[in-house]
Amino acid sequence: MYKLRFTESYQKRAKKFFQKHRDLMTQYEKVLQILCINPRHPSLRLHKLSGSMDGFSSVSINLSYRLILYFIVKDDIIVPINIGSHDEVY
Repeated sequence: MYKLRFTESYQKRAKKFFQKHRDLMTQYEKVLQILCINPRHPSLRLHKLSGSMDGFSSVSINLSYRLILYFIVKDDIIVPINIGSHDEVY
């Protein structure tokens, strides 16, 4: 099982995001649960990023919103980095 580690900067971004998108909280919590159990679950649409975001991965909250992640494989830790629409996070 994977563990989530939230940075202070991510928590600020998420708080700001959910002030505008309260309706996504349930979907977001479900995504976090699935990430902890199986980050490669097909519903997450996990994919590695490239270019300036090389080393990070992205999962979908829904068709419009993404969660950018950093995996620390050695300790099975997932660190959320950013949350928002496709244009906001890339």
